[in-house]
Amino acid sequence: MTKAGSKGGNLRDKLDGNELDLSLSDLNEVPVKELATLPKATVLDLSCNKLTTLPSDFCSLTHLVKLDLSKNKLQQLPADFGRLVNLQHLDLLNNRLVTLPVSFAQLKSLKWLDLKDNPLDPALAKVAGDCLDEKQCKQCASKVLQHMKSVQADQERERQRRLEVEREAEKKREAKQRAKEAQEREVRKREKAEEKERRRKEYDALKASKREQEKKPKKETNQAPKSKSGSRSRKPPARKHTRSWAVLKLLLLLLLCMAGGLVVCRVTELQQQPLCTSVNTIYDNAVRGLRSHHILQWVLQTDSQQ
Repeated sequence: MTKAGSKGGNLRDKLDGNELDLSLSDLNEVPVKELATLPKATVLDLSCNKLTTLPSDFCSLTHLVKLDLSKNKLQQLPADFGRLVNLQHLDLLNNRLVTLPVSFAQLKSLKWLDLKDNPLDPALAKVAGDCLDEKQCKQCASKVLQHMKSVQADQERERQRRLEVEREAEKKREAKQRAKEAQEREVRKREKAEEKERRRKEYDALKASKREQEKKPKKETNQAPKSKSGSRSRKPPARKHTRSWAVLKLLLLLLLCMAGGLVVCRVTELQQQPLCTSVNTIYDNAVRGLRSHHILQWVLQTDSQQ
């Protein structure tokens, strides 16, 4: 890129009092850093170059009072162009500007403005006018500043409206979120209550089941001793009774056999047989032995008397 330093030497050599003429220097960009070192250069002429844009740091040259940017190829000005608060004279003739930045409304010191031969927005072109003489250029500066202030106010109102809409939307989102959170809390609360009720029922059912299990062994233990005691009280006598009857029957059978044998041996013709002789001898000895007892003697006497 071609700069002023390469075409005409040091910028200080071009400084004439407070005027710095860089016109017709075939510039593609503005040497902002070099210009910043020359705060005395309050009048800057950059006309008739090849500038298509101005760098953002160009707006740091706040010492500028008069600026000529005519006959370049500028399509737009930096957004913070309004920082050049000391600017009084601005020539933008024959560029490619369609609109001006909103910050242009901050150029409160601006007294002279030329916007001819630019493809301006129709509304801006109507406000700017023709600027054919000193008076019209001063009116252009005044009217354009008023217009840009109005645009700035409209944009501020629109920004405030958007902010208000965003705040309302944010409030609605927050209210919706709070409602959702409240609903979720209610659902969790209800689920927690249901879970608590379910666990309580399970606990009650478990306790009831334990009580039933505790009652059953008691009934069985209470019934078991009775049945055992009853069986003990009934069964042993039954066994004893059965055994006694068997013994009695056996004794009766023996007595009958002995009595039968004794009768046979004492009454029938078999009494002379050796077996009967022994039986009769045993009987006689037994009777004599029993007569030695007074009671038995009495029983035998009674029996013999009968």
